[in-house]
Parts: sequence; structure tokens; C-alpha cells
Amino acid sequence: MNKGVEIFSLKGKTALITGATGHLGSSMAFILAEAGATVLINSRSHERSDELVTRLREFGLLAESAVFDVTSSDQVARYISTIQGRPLHILINNAYVGGAGSIELTGDEAYSASYDVTMVAAHRLLKSLLPNLRQAVRECGDASVINLASMYALVSPDQRIYDSASGVNPPFYGSAKAALLHWTRYAACEFGRESIRVNAISPGPFPSMAVQNASPAFIETLSKKVPMGRIGAPEEIKGPTLFLASASSSFVNGANIVVDGGWTCW
Repeated sequence: MNKGVEIFSLKGKTALITGATGHLGSSMAFILAEAGATVLINSRSHERSDELVTRLREFGLLAESAVFDVTSSDQVARYISTIQGRPLHILINNAYVGGAGSIELTGDEAYSASYDVTMVAAHRLLKSLLPNLRQAVRECGDASVINLASMYALVSPDQRIYDSASGVNPPFYGSAKAALLHWTRYAACEFGRESIRVNAISPGPFPSMAVQNASPAFIETLSKKVPMGRIGAPEEIKGPTLFLASASSSFVNGANIVVDGGWTCW
């Protein structure tokens, strides 16, 4: 790596990304691995985790499978027992599952499920991995936790852009992500004195390829909501991720980087 950009190097570091095989997760995995990190690829699926590990290794990058369900205390504990004594320099809480629908169409259980995979899982992982994060600090002076929030943690969806109430971005999603932003600030205050930095990234409109292919008219409408006039590409999450993961952000703690093309500006 050329002098001047060495502060972005992750050589010799280890990163765990939950929900790593998804639309944005895989891009984050690639940039961290390209910067030199060994990336632990979390998924509930052995097949999907192994597939991404294989793709990364084909490029000569370092990656390992990390198969467990972030909502299961037992599965998290079993996995962490396999990396005892190993420093963890970067933890990215990215996992999420959930549906769509307005308040009128949403059942009570959807809120609990969304909060569990977003908020409770982030708490569970940070608390369980503190020995690994602290070991990373002892070895290199820094550890970074990155929580994936959303623009909908900051503003409400415009339901007018959706074809039906059943397809709108749901209330439980934004509510859980907003909680994650507050928890990010809380954790930053609690662990910052230990040089364990906790920050968030709030992506804007990054619809999957499946959505783009199935609903081109919706993508056009979505793009008009963005001051830049387009949706985001997965590669555009790479820069903010590397910044927060690396020593280049060594005095950034409790921040939320909004990557939304300006969506939340108007």
C-alpha cells in the first residue's frame, strides 16, 4: 500500500460481518478483505457463507465461514467459543430479516422480531465479543464496531411511492434502526475510553438487483426522491465502511455516516 493511504490498511486484522452474504454485506466483505483483513463471513446458511468465502479466496483474499443465527444465544455462544483467544478488530452488525407493510397491516410480533435481529443481536454480539475486541486493542490500540442503521431511522418512508400499503417500508424496520442509532451512541460512550469505537452507517436507497429487475418503474420513482437523481450501488458502501473500520477514523466515535445521496436533506 502506498505511503499516505496506509491509514486505511487492515493488514493482519480480523473482521466479523453479520448478514455478510446480502446485497451490501458482500460489498463490505470485499473492501475489508481487499484492505488486508481476514473476514469472518456470517450467515445462517452454510451454503451462502461458503459461497462468498470461495469468491473472496478466488481473488487471493482472506475469508472464513462463520455460520450462526445472530438471534440465537446458544448459536452465538457456540461460535464465539471457536474463536476464544483470537483478537477481533472489526465487528459489523449488518444482519436483518423482515417483511413490509403499513402500521394497519402489521402485527405485534413483527416489532419484536425486527428489534431482536437488529438491536438485541447487536447487544448480544458486542457483549459476547468484548474479550476479543479488548485483545485487539491490547495488540494494536484500536477496535471498531460498525452498526448498519438506515435513512429510515431518521425519516419516515413516503408511502405515496409504493403501489400498495402491503409493499411499503414497514414501521418496525425504521423503529428498530432508530433504536440501534441510540444504542450506538450509548455504546460509544461506554467503550470509547477503552479505544473500542462504536459508529453507525445509515444507507439510503440501495434496492437489490431482484427489486431493480422486477420493478423498474418503482426504481425510477425512487430515484426521483434522491437529490442525486439515482439509487445507490453496493460498491458505494465500501468507502464509508473502510473509513470507520480503519485507523483513518481513529477519533471518530458515536457518529452516524449517512450514505443516501442526499435523501434525508429534503
